[in-house]
Amino acid sequence: MKRIFSLGVILLIICGLIWVSCQKKVEEKVVKIGAILPLTGDAAKYGKSAKNGIDLAIEDINKKGGILGRQVKVIYEDSQADASKAVSAFRKIVNVEHIKFILGPLSSTEVLAVAPIANKEKVIILAPAASAPQITYAGDYIFRNVMSDLYDGWAMAAYVIKGMKKKTAAIFYINNDFGIGLKNSFKEQFEKMGGKVLLEISFERGEKDFRAQITKIKNVNPEVVFLVGQAEMAEILKEIKEMGIKLLIVSFSMFEDPDILKVAGDAAEGVVYTYRVFNPESENPVVKHFVERYEKKYGVKPDIFAGLSYDAARILALALERGEFKVEKVKEALYNIKNFPGVVGKTSFDKNGDVKKPIGIKKVENGKFIWVTKVFEF
Repeated sequence: MKRIFSLGVILLIICGLIWVSCQKKVEEKVVKIGAILPLTGDAAKYGKSAKNGIDLAIEDINKKGGILGRQVKVIYEDSQADASKAVSAFRKIVNVEHIKFILGPLSSTEVLAVAPIANKEKVIILAPAASAPQITYAGDYIFRNVMSDLYDGWAMAAYVIKGMKKKTAAIFYINNDFGIGLKNSFKEQFEKMGGKVLLEISFERGEKDFRAQITKIKNVNPEVVFLVGQAEMAEILKEIKEMGIKLLIVSFSMFEDPDILKVAGDAAEGVVYTYRVFNPESENPVVKHFVERYEKKYGVKPDIFAGLSYDAARILALALERGEFKVEKVKEALYNIKNFPGVVGKTSFDKNGDVKKPIGIKKVENGKFIWVTKVFEF
């Protein structure tokens, strides 16, 4: 009996070793990357678009053989667009999943919270849509696939002065990193070009009643109001109309949101905004391939968050291939990427991990988002 028992134990050990060996071989054929996105909460719609874009890119990559023969698997963590939750998500991806390459976070506040830890632990962050100016100096391991808000603010300020011939403005902005960054960049350029900012007034994320701030804006009588927010912008426009106040509103790229039009209705008519040049109707083969596959898979046209995230995943994959999965080599590969043919324009990273892409001007007319000019020089 003892002999039979001993043989059984030995066989179990051998089987266990074989299973571990097989598992290791399977894992060696997969490369994992992390993604930190707001999959629930107020910003979930942006996170869903970003996830769709990433998933589509990874599907493309894996169909073509993966990266250096290894299939790609994305480990998603939900940040709810909250800085502390983004840090927790980062720690889980790095410490539990042992991943050194992360797409996201999506918002600027999250990226700025995660950046010091990522730099200390030498983890590469490629944020698809975080645009606060402070990210330029967030560290050597931090990259982003969207222009700094400086360009949105500068472009809109220049358009108000040169295109709209207006010289006074109020700024109504969300009180977080990207809102403050846009406010400052608009004000800097506007005043530099001879304009005068009469009032700067903020609101908090998720705020519902804006009547007090709107009244203060009305009292200074600006020619334009530079509005910076997220979903709150729709309610602000409704309240302006309900109060019987006529204000000329200008805004930025995130204004192009069908839900804003649904909520605000005709209160959104005439709003002018900057827009990162992403045209789902383009005949460019790269864009066309992406849009056709996205519509077939998800049943809707891709928005700019989907486009930026699709590009970010493909850019990271290229850097992983060139850098052979080694952190320092992948980082250098990212810095060396020039004119990557993305669906949201060509991408090249500068010494700060920043990019510069075309920017245009759009407006709301008859309930639709239409181009005023596709490339605006400022």
